[in-house]
Amino acid sequence: MRRLSAVLVGLAVIVVAWPIKEALAQGDPPAASEPFAGAPLCLPAAYLVDPGNCLPLGPSSYLTRMARLGLTFPPRPLPAYTPDPTLVTADIQYARIGIDETERAPIYSSLQDAEDGVNPVSYIDPGPLRYVSFINRVDVGSAHFVQLPGGGWMRASPAVYSRFQGLIFTATPSNAFGWIIDHTQSRTEPGYAAPYTGREYVRTNVVQVYDIQKKDGTDWYMIGPNEWIERRYIRAVKPDAQPPQGVDNGRWIEVNLYEQILSVYDHNQLVFATLIASGMEPFYTRPGLFKIYKKYALNTMSGAFEADRSDYYYLEDVPWTMYFDQARALHGAYWRAWFGVPQSHGCVNLSVGDAHWLFNWAKEGDWVYVWDPSGQTPTDPKFYGVGGA
Repeated sequence: MRRLSAVLVGLAVIVVAWPIKEALAQGDPPAASEPFAGAPLCLPAAYLVDPGNCLPLGPSSYLTRMARLGLTFPPRPLPAYTPDPTLVTADIQYARIGIDETERAPIYSSLQDAEDGVNPVSYIDPGPLRYVSFINRVDVGSAHFVQLPGGGWMRASPAVYSRFQGLIFTATPSNAFGWIIDHTQSRTEPGYAAPYTGREYVRTNVVQVYDIQKKDGTDWYMIGPNEWIERRYIRAVKPDAQPPQGVDNGRWIEVNLYEQILSVYDHNQLVFATLIASGMEPFYTRPGLFKIYKKYALNTMSGAFEADRSDYYYLEDVPWTMYFDQARALHGAYWRAWFGVPQSHGCVNLSVGDAHWLFNWAKEGDWVYVWDPSGQTPTDPKFYGVGGA
């Protein structure tokens, strides 16, 4: 029996070894002749140039691809900080005229007359956007009465304004960045079919942008590894320290109408950026290269564009105003609660704090470059009037 077992084992060895011998006889290369034999994998890292002594594959290939987009692990922070919060505080108190916008708003010589609604001494014309500044306030039941700097009284509701502030930069970032302008969730890939990541973002969150891809008819912004947000919810800055044609001193203010972003460059370095609200259709902010020609710490604005004056506005003591194109100006807009969307009659609206910072930085004669990279804003000068707030 033992002899029979030995014979069977011997036959099995011959059967297994025979195909190997036949394969080698037919010229199959041995394993040692593989082209990458002996080269080890590189340690996981980003390799922007060929390391030469190892293979940058596996995790390294992913890290290298991300590094080429500007994304490091951990992510490199923006070289930026928030401006002095005291810039937000205005010495002026504002109130909105809340009576029917189709009616004139009466002003009275005394609080008693204002309460009784008798003996008005003057009026503010009808309109949907009317604000006054005031020095005193009295509440009678649910009614609010304010005293104007000139001594008169009227019914108006004290208003609060946005405390949003942009960013001051210590160096020009190497990649794009931006602000979330409405509550949203990121997706794992570009496109509406991609699943959500579970990460939520709210208005004014700051994010970095590493790539932009078009999918489902819109732009998608990559804000992190496998994390994308569609353009509707984000406004991005793509820093470009090369001056626009015509700028000759290394100082300019760039207004990007498509992104609704204002960027400030000093000595060809990005020093400030923020969200704005520019002119809405058909009262666009005109593209072109301009110079600031007049600055006012406070400036009252009023006007109308419709023939029936149904769009009349009256805005007292608009802060930190800088005119650059006829009646179009950079200025604080205490009546705006949301920036990043066109809303004005042609002016570039900023938060009070941002306008204050810009007013302190800018000088009369500084350049203002307005453009629309999407090409959607008309450029024909015949399309434009003098503009407005």
